[in-house]
Amino acid sequence: MNPIFQHTQYKLKRQVFALAGKFRFYAPNGQLVLFSEQKMFKLREDIRVYSDESKTQEVLMIKARQIIDFSAAFDVVDSASGQKIGALRRKGLASILRDEWEILDVGDNIIGKLFEDSMGLALLRRILTNLVPQNYDITVGENRVADLKQNFNPFTYELNLDFSMDITGQLDRRLGVAAGILLAAIEGRQS
Repeated sequence: MNPIFQHTQYKLKRQVFALAGKFRFYAPNGQLVLFSEQKMFKLREDIRVYSDESKTQEVLMIKARQIIDFSAAFDVVDSASGQKIGALRRKGLASILRDEWEILDVGDNIIGKLFEDSMGLALLRRILTNLVPQNYDITVGENRVADLKQNFNPFTYELNLDFSMDITGQLDRRLGVAAGILLAAIEGRQS
């Protein structure tokens, strides 16, 4: 696996006032380690992730299975090998009140969940949009393996991804990084 995905923590930054979604991932030392640019006006999401802004080395693909789907599934593919790593599937109706995703393995079996931390705060966020930062947990089985916490900043979207509690490596970091991008791109459109 590419060493870019070995960090236990990342900071994702997305410009709020940009026409196209540009996502930058930083390592704990502040070094840019991943870059992605979401294409505008795509009926089917096809997000490419690169090792830097020059976009010379693609490291990850996130592809929607269908055109505009309320309960969309996104395959996550390692670009170097062309192998599917797993998938993330949005739970459409459940996400109306509180954002919820399923994490799937290569065979589309559910191995984990990504969900907003609190139903009460989730409802408050829908009323006050950008005033209450989002916080997500990722679980694999019964174990909490990651925390994705948004910083309050009205000028830029910042999401801290913390995988440090995943001591045994239950969650492939590439799926965790893909989850961060999808939260910033898909859920970010709602606000």
